[in-house]
Amino acid sequence: MKILVLISNVPDTTTKIRFTGDNTAFDQTGVQWIINPWDELALTRAMELKEAGGIEQITVANVGTIATEPTLRKALAVGADDATRVNAEAKDAYFVAKQLSEIAGGYDIILAGIEASDYNGSAVGGMLAEILEYNSVSAVSGLNIENGVLVVNREIDGGSQVLTIGTPAVCIVQKGIAKEPRIPAMRGIMMARKKPLNVVEPVSADERTSFESFELPPPKAACKMVNEDNAKEIITLLHEEAKVL
Repeated sequence: MKILVLISNVPDTTTKIRFTGDNTAFDQTGVQWIINPWDELALTRAMELKEAGGIEQITVANVGTIATEPTLRKALAVGADDATRVNAEAKDAYFVAKQLSEIAGGYDIILAGIEASDYNGSAVGGMLAEILEYNSVSAVSGLNIENGVLVVNREIDGGSQVLTIGTPAVCIVQKGIAKEPRIPAMRGIMMARKKPLNVVEPVSADERTSFESFELPPPKAACKMVNEDNAKEIITLLHEEAKVL
């Protein structure tokens, strides 16, 4: 079996967000880019499945400019066998899914994080499955392979669900798919430099959405300290200012 793990290139979660051009574009100055946390867990689970036997190849892929290659190299350092980059700026979920569908053939399992930590669109995995006409399962928190069949665990309202699906399949994973993301060792970092990173040109595809402008959330109000014995003032503040009562 072969696994394809989709890798989003996102700003570090501690990044201070700024915009340029009258709030029409994200300011990338000084931003540290990382593997999207959900994709990182997906890659970790792929590595665990390979170590258990039955997986012959793990490929990571993204849609992005050359600036995203350090993130793909990190995924290679973690243990992926090779990488593919579609040479285009990832602006729209449909555009990204369409590009990935062109390189996703031949893989038995495609793993995608449930969302990216920048725009939180939660759309690429599902769109990709529809374009490919593959089986798909969302909200996957557990994944195993038994006799060539995927056994997945899903978190649902009030409990959990266990499903079996055939391949090829797209699994859209969430927290719980792996305990901790793997940190590249020095040997892995050195080996990653020699692993293949293939670059392919994009196919023609329309963008279905666009961003007109961005707006930062309003600054948090100053913290008010209330004496623990003054229950009346606490209730008043919760009712009139916080509006939670």
